[in-house]
Amino acid sequence: MGANVMEANLQMTGNQSAYFLELGKLIASVGDAGFASNMYQIIAASVPIDCLDLSEWTIDENEGSVISIQPLGQETADHKPMSLTVSQNQETLLARMLSVDDFLLVHLKLPSSVGQASSGPTGTYHCNLVSRKSNRRCVISLHRDHHQRDFSLHELSFLKNFSEALLPLLDRHARTTRTLCTAHADNEAVTQGGQQLQREFNDKLSQAEVRLSLREKEICLGILAGATVPELADKLHVKNSSIETYLKRAGAKLGVKGRHGLVKWMTGVSQTA
Repeated sequence: MGANVMEANLQMTGNQSAYFLELGKLIASVGDAGFASNMYQIIAASVPIDCLDLSEWTIDENEGSVISIQPLGQETADHKPMSLTVSQNQETLLARMLSVDDFLLVHLKLPSSVGQASSGPTGTYHCNLVSRKSNRRCVISLHRDHHQRDFSLHELSFLKNFSEALLPLLDRHARTTRTLCTAHADNEAVTQGGQQLQREFNDKLSQAEVRLSLREKEICLGILAGATVPELADKLHVKNSSIETYLKRAGAKLGVKGRHGLVKWMTGVSQTA
């Protein structure tokens, strides 16, 4: 974080120890559910806001259109979810996003008819902090109820400077969130696949009226799932020879030999095929 950003923040908050404590909490919460709440706290300590909304936009820069908007967290003053409608003001924000090179602040003022805000909850002032990385845009959207005053020039200047520290953290949070979501989906697919294999294997055993020990079943399922003998030995903390012994015992009961024989038995292919 640049010295000018820290100095500006300390001037706004007037409390150095509290500021660094909140900043440490924010950094530590990257990738966690509490990230939005911690960012809300560190911003609200300097600039009063009613809602903070975090998102990552993926943009088709050739077409000038939005591919997707991924929510990354929200926090409000009363800790109650706020319904935000970005579609009405999406074109204005998108037009500004397309030309951003590094960091951008987009201040959307209320129209003359206060009861019809351009976006989000009825009658709110908006300040959007945006960063760019390839075709992705990280967005920190700050909302203030129209019963309060609009963001001042001093506050906007402070937020623009502070965004140079906050937006890189949001980018890390977005990347971590994507990685965790992908890993969760992969693990779920593996788990579901393993459960399906186990059901089918047990059905085949029942049809063949064959009983295997728990360890023999475990070895067979591991082999059928694509694991090698050394991998199974490492996972089960036994010697390679032990895995081979269990596989031979299971094969003798099933009337097959080795990995290929087991796979053919499982798929219903004749052993002479």
